[in-house]
Amino acid sequence: MLEVEFPGINLSVFLATMVVAAMPVLLAAIGELVVEKSGVLNLGVEGLMIIGAVCGFIVSVETGSSIVGIFGALLAGASLAGIFGLLTQYFHASQVATGLALTLFGLGLSALLGQSYTGIRPPDFPVPDFGFLSELPVIGILFFSYDILVYFSILLVIVIWWFLKYSRTGLALRAIGENHNAAHSLGYHVTRVRLAAILFGGACGGLGGAYLALIRVPQWTEGMTAGAGWIALALVVFGSWRPFRVVFGAFLFGGITLLQLNLQALGIAINPAYLSMTPYIVTIVALVVISRMGNQTSIRAPACLGKPFDAPK
Repeated sequence: MLEVEFPGINLSVFLATMVVAAMPVLLAAIGELVVEKSGVLNLGVEGLMIIGAVCGFIVSVETGSSIVGIFGALLAGASLAGIFGLLTQYFHASQVATGLALTLFGLGLSALLGQSYTGIRPPDFPVPDFGFLSELPVIGILFFSYDILVYFSILLVIVIWWFLKYSRTGLALRAIGENHNAAHSLGYHVTRVRLAAILFGGACGGLGGAYLALIRVPQWTEGMTAGAGWIALALVVFGSWRPFRVVFGAFLFGGITLLQLNLQALGIAINPAYLSMTPYIVTIVALVVISRMGNQTSIRAPACLGKPFDAPK
């Protein structure tokens, strides 16, 4: 069944490529999920992704190593998120305004830093060798044809699911997101936990941007995230703050994005502007419908999401 070909589209190849297309928003969304579980709303995901993209690209080109570039993107995303954390958690700036400013700052700074890197191809990213497994029909394409970051991302989702559901630290983070005053009274350091979550979310956002610039579209183009950060935010909300629902939403977005590119390549007589809008519209509408299917308790946002915390004197 997986070998069925639609006109001009091989389903096995389509599904494998869909996974790659979904990775940037998946990485950014899973990081933002942890941030929001702690009670912090960071609307600067787009800025984190674009800074991760340009810094990862620059470091990769200058060092000749895409792996080093990945670490550069992680550091850049975490550093920018650290500024957001400092302003919102210690100086009590508005989370909404600071997040929006973070996006604008990231877009402007990335355009400045990347001026001389347009048109340059970064070093190739390593793909693990699975030997004969990658040659198997269908299965080889679907499971053994990806770069190492794809496997890392899936593992990361599983770890975060376990962390939030079963670990003591994850339960503390969730408690802070639900009632930071009660968590503080129990001895949890709310500000430190939230800052750690913000740094983690920033690193994931930077990694998502680096994946876009180094692997999915191996080049630097100003504004190349093209709203992916906002989609990541939407996936967290409409995925009901659950890791595996976020994964489904990311794959849905990747699939629709890939489908509209295939339709353009096949010369379907549809205005390209409408096709470009399709991934965003379909993703949001579908995830809204999915969220409506759950009960109200399962889709409830963390009670303290976006609320500032002032430690009682």
